[in-house]
Amino acid sequence: MAKRIAIVEDELAIRENYVAAFRREGYVVDAYDARAPALEAFATRLPDLVVIDINLRDDVEGGFELCRDLRSRSADLPIIFLTARDSEFDAVSGLRLGADDYLTKDISLPHLMARIAALFRRLDALQNPKRTESRITRGLLEIDTDRMAIAWSDQPVGLTLTEFWLVHAMARYPGHVKNRQQLMDAAQAVLDDNTITSHIKRIRRKFVAIDPNFNAIETVYGMGYRWLSE
Repeated sequence: MAKRIAIVEDELAIRENYVAAFRREGYVVDAYDARAPALEAFATRLPDLVVIDINLRDDVEGGFELCRDLRSRSADLPIIFLTARDSEFDAVSGLRLGADDYLTKDISLPHLMARIAALFRRLDALQNPKRTESRITRGLLEIDTDRMAIAWSDQPVGLTLTEFWLVHAMARYPGHVKNRQQLMDAAQAVLDDNTITSHIKRIRRKFVAIDPNFNAIETVYGMGYRWLSE
């Protein structure tokens, strides 16, 4: 069955361009020009992936609010920001709200399609998990790859798909430093240094919210990150 993509973009020409491009790739596409009609549709059915602009008509931060709402409805729905706003502050804000990727509109269509395909590969991994090493325990950490769930001290940690695979990559081999390329491969996504840093910070905050003494993720400056052995 074809995957369903929803795009929320207020500029008609840009919206139609992306809709046509997605359909050429075989996706079913729903398009919305503002937050309200998108939310009305999503209340009935969530798509398989959402592409959101930040500025939506007069709703300057509408994309951020939409992302926050979607993430509250689903922890693993892939969400991509696609926007003309290229500041690091906006990118970090989008990722903190739970987006899986933050792209600017100067990205090429082939690159955009590759990012979307990577997120869908992870959805397939969720729906058809490998049976090898389906459960990993590292001290207080428990990873269930069949259910794509992570717990710390028996309390569930609400992670996005990207965050799940980043933790999985580090915790699978405690003490081993994972560099940017290895983390990208694990997450099946193209992430720059700032994006990875933002994801790691967000992951740490989620664990600290459960355990204020959490310090299992170590930054190895100039190299990458590692999960500390118990």
